[in-house]
Amino acid sequence: MATFQSLFIYLFWPNPGNAHYGSSSMLIPLVVCALLVVLSFVFRFWRSRMRNPVMKKLSRSWSAAAFWFGLLGLIFVVSRVEGIGFLAMRLWWVIWGIVLALYLGIQLRFFKMRYYEKLPAEVSNDPRDRYLPRRKK
Repeated sequence: MATFQSLFIYLFWPNPGNAHYGSSSMLIPLVVCALLVVLSFVFRFWRSRMRNPVMKKLSRSWSAAAFWFGLLGLIFVVSRVEGIGFLAMRLWWVIWGIVLALYLGIQLRFFKMRYYEKLPAEVSNDPRDRYLPRRKK
């Protein structure tokens, strides 16, 4: 019972404690979330140059998802350092990580199911093709 209660307090404590921008526990998530925001613009640029229509359709939500996950992470880091009570809870990081893992899992599953490349069809130059029956229009 004591471990459940201590876990509950650990996750839901409104102001988890001393944090500053120089500590590695705040610097690593700050850099990762900033990279997610930058990666969202990279995805948008990459997608505009893409020629494969199947990959273009599958990567439709990657830019927006990277931007919002990065922005929310930045908000959580800043609120933790600045001591904003409700947003500084560790529970939000747990929920953020679970939702990110679910999103990545769903995207990986869709990618495995739906990604294919159209192979160029070979045109046969068989002279007998003119005399074979064709489908009526």
